[in-house]
Amino acid sequence: MTVDRPFVGILLMLAFCVLAPLGDGMAKFLIGTASLGVLMLVRFGAQALILVPMVFLGGGDLRLPPGLLGWTVLRTALHGIGIAMMFSALRFLPLADALAIIFVLPFIMLILGHFFMGEEVGLHRTVACAVGFIGTLLVIQPNFAQVGAPALLPLGVAVMFAFFMMVTRRVARLMDPIKLQAVSGVQATLLLGPLLLIWPEARGSLGFLSDVSVLWLLAALGIVGTLGHLCMTWSLRLAPASTVAPMQYLEIPFGTAIGWLIFSDLPNGLAAVGICITVAAGLYVIIRERRLSKPAPNVPAAV
Repeated sequence: MTVDRPFVGILLMLAFCVLAPLGDGMAKFLIGTASLGVLMLVRFGAQALILVPMVFLGGGDLRLPPGLLGWTVLRTALHGIGIAMMFSALRFLPLADALAIIFVLPFIMLILGHFFMGEEVGLHRTVACAVGFIGTLLVIQPNFAQVGAPALLPLGVAVMFAFFMMVTRRVARLMDPIKLQAVSGVQATLLLGPLLLIWPEARGSLGFLSDVSVLWLLAALGIVGTLGHLCMTWSLRLAPASTVAPMQYLEIPFGTAIGWLIFSDLPNGLAAVGICITVAAGLYVIIRERRLSKPAPNVPAAV
């Protein structure tokens, strides 16, 4: 059994909060150079290359428990669609705005938990959900006025990851989390690799292959994304979720800083107010869950 080490868990979650938006920033930078299909293949291919050896070095294998193949494929599909929507959103939206909209996820999780799992929501959390969604709309509105429907893509990401996390809850009880992530990387790579070979439009122009700096950045995207998820996984193993879950909102200020440094993007006044409202409502939900001695609702991992 893993012994709780809260300080190490906090440090790992802090690392995740830096690595996740950094990976998103790399994707935003690369999306105009490499196709979405290539970025997806690199992201999941690196995940497989890093985690599969870890599984075997730990004495494990990639065999799935009976009855879990369909669930792991569904989980991989939800994860892949969510990341694809996130990368697509970053083509149009500032990094901080996209992250803030995605943080409507805790509220979606509460709603899904109520309707699909019979979990009690209660008046306080219902009000917090409504307030958080209003904050999200304030972030969406100026972006929707500028770019139209693509401003709604982060909402789609939140929905995909809400279902992804519900499936993960079911599967993670029966599989080691590192093995589960390794299997997901292998499944996605086996799907995306042949697809890009037979579908030229999905792989797009490969002219970037002659640019060594782009190749290094692609490799960094895959490594950073995988390491970020490893940090989050080990953080939740070493510290209670109620301790580290609120820290995930640090992704927004880190994402704001990365967006400003790389792209000179900052949220406008209305979006900034919406971000503050969404963060405050989300933290209220998490803190209330902690006080009620229930697991804090999961918040998204960055894609």
